[in-house]
Amino acid sequence: MVPQTFRGTELVDMVVQVVGKNPRRVEQILRAGTVTFRSYRYWWDGFAPDCAALQEILDTYPDADPSRPFAMERCTAAILESSGSPPRHALRITREEATKKRGLRALFGSGNFWDAMMKFAADTAAAKKLRYQEYSYALRADLYSRTLGAEEVVRLAGDANRFAPRELRVELIGLPSVSQIVFVCPR
Repeated sequence: MVPQTFRGTELVDMVVQVVGKNPRRVEQILRAGTVTFRSYRYWWDGFAPDCAALQEILDTYPDADPSRPFAMERCTAAILESSGSPPRHALRITREEATKKRGLRALFGSGNFWDAMMKFAADTAAAKKLRYQEYSYALRADLYSRTLGAEEVVRLAGDANRFAPRELRVELIGLPSVSQIVFVCPR
């Protein structure tokens, strides 16, 4: 156990990343005096927060905005999810990871895995299937999801084989049947 000191805004930020910005839920956790955040359990002497001050902090966080259009240039990561609710398996791939090229691919190859994934969001038919999912306080980003059909999963696997760096291909092989891509677009 290592004691740490947090300012009120830092503590609220941890809680919001776990439960969202629901004032009642945040207040409940502050009163309880414990939260599990990024695999660590934090605890403190529970307290009743000043509702106005808490609302002032919560107002600094954005709200979900389903009318917000998807913009590929804002997208910094994609999450490949298997079926299930919640998804049973997920793999988060950053733009940086997916655009790496090494060896002969760096010299002669055109294209990369990031561009291949973005095609699922870019073409006209795909754009109709892309939907706003939510605002993630943990990722500080809007999430857009795109369900994949069987043929699209085969195409994604082929693109991964052709374009993904070796380390990423190994992770993709271990991921069971992908059913959707979630695009992460920070604000």
